[in-house]
Amino acid sequence: MYDFDKLYDRNGTGCYKYDALSMFYKKDDIIPLWVADMDFAIAPEITKAMEERLKHPVYGYNFRPDSYYQSIINWVDRRHGWKIQKDWITNSPGIVPGINFVLLEFTKPGDKVLIQEPVYSPFRHTVLDHKRELVVNELINNNGSWEMDFDALDKELEGIKMFIFCSPHNPVGRMWTEEELLKLGRLCKKHNVLLFSDEIHNDLILSERKHIPIATLEDFSEFTITGIAPSKTFNIPGLMSSALIIPNEKISKQLKAYMFKLHMFSANTFGMVALEAAYNHGEAWLEELKDYLRENLNLVVEKLKGIHPELKVAQQEATYLAWVDLRFTGKTSKELNDYFLKEANIALSPGSEFGPSGEGYMRLNFALPKNRLELALDKMVKAIKEL
Repeated sequence: MYDFDKLYDRNGTGCYKYDALSMFYKKDDIIPLWVADMDFAIAPEITKAMEERLKHPVYGYNFRPDSYYQSIINWVDRRHGWKIQKDWITNSPGIVPGINFVLLEFTKPGDKVLIQEPVYSPFRHTVLDHKRELVVNELINNNGSWEMDFDALDKELEGIKMFIFCSPHNPVGRMWTEEELLKLGRLCKKHNVLLFSDEIHNDLILSERKHIPIATLEDFSEFTITGIAPSKTFNIPGLMSSALIIPNEKISKQLKAYMFKLHMFSANTFGMVALEAAYNHGEAWLEELKDYLRENLNLVVEKLKGIHPELKVAQQEATYLAWVDLRFTGKTSKELNDYFLKEANIALSPGSEFGPSGEGYMRLNFALPKNRLELALDKMVKAIKEL
């Protein structure tokens, strides 16, 4: 029903993924597999809703109506079995800004904040940019399936004020099991840690299991802030609409008061319309998208299989971001990135951007039309074989 094979020319639209190529790499004839957005047209149901709003010629100040909140409440219940309430929702332009707001309000300079690397680089930058002390709990690569080191985590959580958690995980593609989430939540409770759970990829599940919001387990909702958004799911990150779900009344009121002081209470008109349309009418599009992404992931795995016994693609359970182990080449991630740019005209994300433990890995965005992905992978395979 939906066409994910059509290639759209995104050059000249101000998009970071394409228009920033010449700025960073001094060339623009590159297939970009780096920035984490998709090259697919958004669901027509979202476009239709925005077109309807566009017909009204006034775009003044606004507020989010009850229908906006109800679309979030219904989506979270329908997709994840979590019955949330309107007053649990705090609005944010994005998950990363939300993490910053929480860190600034609930920690102070010098406080210890923990992350698990390799992980999405803004986690690290948020902690260091605001003069907090960074503590890293390293994930363990178990033959391509990444796991948490709970013994180390128990020790490292001592004295931690805030833990920025990624679920599902970017870049290693893990969906954490209920057992893993229970262990993690109990450790946070034991050490009295505020948990920010970034669950922006929670709808992009490629395995047969269901995503479990950690706040739904035991009493973890008392110390957990959960970040969700339609941005990754429906390819609308440029519309800047996200939600922080905070069941703890004291934490919720404190953060809302802080956001009010920053005048973060108005909405982007089209972001508001798009979120509501996506959550109310985008489910069929999402299911077809996930089928397409599964096919693309299979293509990545098949193309890269057999090149070298130590070349591995992480066991992918969620997201459209493949984590490729190229440590056998002996090259740094930067050297690999420069090599692929020069020899294959493809742009990947260097693994070192996700922390020192990502050195020698590359992240590959496979959310693009299949024939374009196949072309990029053929170039990549040829380049690896010539290393």
